[in-house]
Amino acid sequence: MTALLSQTWFIALMSVTLIGAVLAAVHHAEVIAHKTGEPYGTLVLSISVTIIEVSLIISMMLTGHEGAEFIARDAVFATVMIVINGVIGLCIFMGGLTHHEMTFRNEGTNSALAVLTALATFILVMPNVTMSTPGPDFTKSQLAFAGIASFALYVAFLFFQTVSHRDYYLPKTEDKKTDSNAHALKPSNLKTAVSAVLLILSLITVVGLAELLSPAIERGVAAAGAPKTIVGIAIALLVLLPEGFAAVRAAKANRLQSSLNLALGSALASIGLTIPTVAAIAIFFNLPLSLGISDLNMTLMYLSFFIGALTLAIGRTTLLQGIVHIIIFLEYLFLSLVP
Repeated sequence: MTALLSQTWFIALMSVTLIGAVLAAVHHAEVIAHKTGEPYGTLVLSISVTIIEVSLIISMMLTGHEGAEFIARDAVFATVMIVINGVIGLCIFMGGLTHHEMTFRNEGTNSALAVLTALATFILVMPNVTMSTPGPDFTKSQLAFAGIASFALYVAFLFFQTVSHRDYYLPKTEDKKTDSNAHALKPSNLKTAVSAVLLILSLITVVGLAELLSPAIERGVAAAGAPKTIVGIAIALLVLLPEGFAAVRAAKANRLQSSLNLALGSALASIGLTIPTVAAIAIFFNLPLSLGISDLNMTLMYLSFFIGALTLAIGRTTLLQGIVHIIIFLEYLFLSLVP
């Protein structure tokens, strides 16, 4: 009884520390974002979190415990579903409660969604239909090509977002007028450098605590008799906390463009950076890697992309669109528990 109580207090303490680290990461990311401007600022948080997420996935793969070959698949698919439905849905819903209707540049968001759809299809669907290997697996050559193609597509998107068509990802003129942050003085170089260091430390803390909490999550999932994929969802939720919190805050401040840049950017980085790295590690160390998702998850994913395309088509959002995405997210969570 005493051991159980002490373990409960330890988990509670780690949870509180995790929330503090998330808040710190969001604050320092916003300092850097204000200094660099859009869309560079939103890239800082999404790429930082993704790099650390890659490290977490690789460390779990190298341990070789049961189910290690599915960790990358579960993490990437969970990230896509959480971002498209959970984060974007919550941003539109929370922003809609305050502002009723919000605007954004649909040229950039539609381009991002198109790239994300292609990346998700390459990695999560193609293994199910290739004929060289049985089951949801790639051959080594197929895995290498998928990793290279994913990285090339992500780099092309980054060039499009930050160089050739940067204006597609900037807030509209009327949104800038209502954004108090746009008129505030930019932080100094020293403050920005300090925030960059503290952001990295905060993100390392978030992922480290997520890894410490994962055994407790696994025991809870096993005790409840739930599918093992719930562990991947829980870990993805923990890792995405900083980005999700920052995106919702931006939406409540009527900066939906920043929210969408951050959300879609994190999903793109999750595939475009994670899969090439994981593929290289799997090939080099001859580790098993299974990436194909089930028919049920495939249906949910393409439903999410279809509704997402409708949501992002006209450059305006209302409360109803947020509710639709949140309901799809809840459907995904429920069917993950009761497949």
